[in-house]
Amino acid sequence: MAQFSLPQNSKITTGRTWDKPATAHGELAEFKVYRWDPDTGANPRVDTYYVDRGDCGPMVLDALIWIKNKVDPTLTFRRSCREGICGSCAMNIDGGNTLACTKGIDECGSGAVKIYPLPHMPVIKDLVPDLTRFYAQHASIQPWLKTETAQPEKEWRQSREDREKLDGLYECILCACCSTACPSYWWNGDKFLGPAVLLQAYRWLIDSRDESTGERLDELEDPFRLYRCHTIMNCANTCPKGLNPAKAIAEIKKMMVERRV
Repeated sequence: MAQFSLPQNSKITTGRTWDKPATAHGELAEFKVYRWDPDTGANPRVDTYYVDRGDCGPMVLDALIWIKNKVDPTLTFRRSCREGICGSCAMNIDGGNTLACTKGIDECGSGAVKIYPLPHMPVIKDLVPDLTRFYAQHASIQPWLKTETAQPEKEWRQSREDREKLDGLYECILCACCSTACPSYWWNGDKFLGPAVLLQAYRWLIDSRDESTGERLDELEDPFRLYRCHTIMNCANTCPKGLNPAKAIAEIKKMMVERRV
């Protein structure tokens, strides 16, 4: 019989409920945050915090920083730019993958704001997922301009029309929100490149300056690397930059067909 329950050491327990602020400048917002420390050997837990909205910025990342600075310094998460550019603070907030720095607290549903690490990824600690394989897959598509002709004296020129073909592709910040929302990537992440990496692959395939289209397509011609995508659109629905990886994947499949006919 198939076993569908979590392993005993993976089951999430109820964690600590931290005291509410003694004095508050505004209303209190409740946050339930996933915690796991590999050094303790304990099961993951969900801790409850109360954030003073009057003393905190409007974004979920502001709340996490407030908690770390004023309540619990052991809380661990990634963050850098705070402008939706670096992708560091990608996490699962209220059931959806997004960036904590661009997700407003007011945009979350009623009740406690639930925060977990990106799903179906190994966790290093608390809200920090291990993206080693994700970055290795990105490196595998050779995400740089590959040319055979002699390098021009000044620059590789590109028409306005060809440049516009890159719109909706170059904006990807590799936050991994889309790939970790994709069931095919959950089950076949060791072989399927996932929506983020395939969108990046198409960005180079469609670049008029690149001269390795055939080689790039050969590398993607595989039952798993490309064709595990079933176009359920989770990737487009969750992308915090409003991009459509599923469309990019469909365009790669189209290029595969066109070069054979």
